[in-house]
Amino acid sequence: MSNEKMIQHIYWRAGFGLSPTEWQQKKSWTKKKAINDLFTKAYQAQKIVLREEVTSLADTMENLSMEEKIRLDKKAKSQLIYQGSDWVERMASPDESPFLEKMCLFWHGHFACITKEPVLGAKQLNTIRKNALGNFYDLLLGMSKDVAMIRFLNNQQNRKSSPNENFARELMELFTIGRGHYKEQDVKEAARAFTGWSSDKKAEYIFKIRQHDFGRKTFMGKTGNFDGDDILKIILERKETAQFISRKAYRFFVNEKVDEKHVNQLSDIFYNSNYDISTLMRSIFESDWFYDSKNIGVRIKSPVELIAGLIRGLNIKFNNPKTIALIQKALGQVLFVPPNVAGWEGGKAWIDNSTLMTRLNLANYIYLATDVSLELKNELETKGKIKNIKKIDATIDFDPLIKYCGIDSYENITKTLSDFFISPKINLAREMMQPFLIKSNQEDFIKILTMRLLTLPEYQLC
Repeated sequence: MSNEKMIQHIYWRAGFGLSPTEWQQKKSWTKKKAINDLFTKAYQAQKIVLREEVTSLADTMENLSMEEKIRLDKKAKSQLIYQGSDWVERMASPDESPFLEKMCLFWHGHFACITKEPVLGAKQLNTIRKNALGNFYDLLLGMSKDVAMIRFLNNQQNRKSSPNENFARELMELFTIGRGHYKEQDVKEAARAFTGWSSDKKAEYIFKIRQHDFGRKTFMGKTGNFDGDDILKIILERKETAQFISRKAYRFFVNEKVDEKHVNQLSDIFYNSNYDISTLMRSIFESDWFYDSKNIGVRIKSPVELIAGLIRGLNIKFNNPKTIALIQKALGQVLFVPPNVAGWEGGKAWIDNSTLMTRLNLANYIYLATDVSLELKNELETKGKIKNIKKIDATIDFDPLIKYCGIDSYENITKTLSDFFISPKINLAREMMQPFLIKSNQEDFIKILTMRLLTLPEYQLC
């Protein structure tokens, strides 16, 4: 693999691609320099902030009139839209850390949690951002005390008199060790250990001591007066947990088709590092097999990756953040609203009859500002509905791309652009480009060819 393709590969997998300006700067970098750049920027990133604070809906609704409830509910929904759009734009911004945002997207899908409250969504995302590259125990503990998660998985109702098993079950099945490595009795005992882990009216975690079961519990072969913290530590003592997380990271960052030999190597490294996430990720990016041809251009970009990559590559400015939310809904991935606690399936599930044409034509919809009808998906209140919009309200700044291409022959510009936009190597037939060669000046040729490249199935891959 050429050095340029290696750099392109890592910045797509560990981020959302590169802008033309970034590509000019970084395409000659070494692999080591690129990896260090990604980690350095991630460690320097700041927590997110809300545009405007709102109170937690669940604890204020009972004291409001119906009119006030409707107004507050609309305000919260609108703010959640802005919050998701802001996150997509951070993913695409050269001024932010693409790697940290990619890690947050990974953990956001791993700890899938539906919330319609912007305050809870922001707090959860900040918990993920704080621990995304730290120790998995700290991330796991933070998510176990996260108010959005507590309420989503009913731990608010988990009391010693009537334990609720929802959180305990998903903790093991989806968040840590996976099916087949725990028993039904372990779920019951873990639920007892998490009794009293709750939240208050200020949307803060609290421990309700009177609701906690302080009795002896037997969990995964160990007996003691365990609380939730003890349960997490016992789960992490099991090497199957390191393997479960390593396999999930491999599927997200490397290939849907898992190489068990490589996963076993990663799980050994992860476990022996005491679950240091940075160590796990460096092991992936520094390995030789990460750059094998079988792992290049084989991942279907998720809708959010696709949108962020287009923004980054074309310097797109959306004039209405709700437009980003509409595109997410049309493509089937709405931030803060996963389909269920298992998260997004990913892979080939991103492509179906309704999403394929939207994905292939998305850049052209923006470029031509055409009227478009989008079939909205992935939210209960909008699933299957059609949203007609006059145009996708956004602008493309081609200047960085034109500057990057420079004054060159049309054949060389074709190669330059195809190398920049397409991860797998492709050969564009001259016959396909002939109409553009004859009728276009250089700037128009760059614009038209760019749009043509972005309609290719290969652009859906990274």
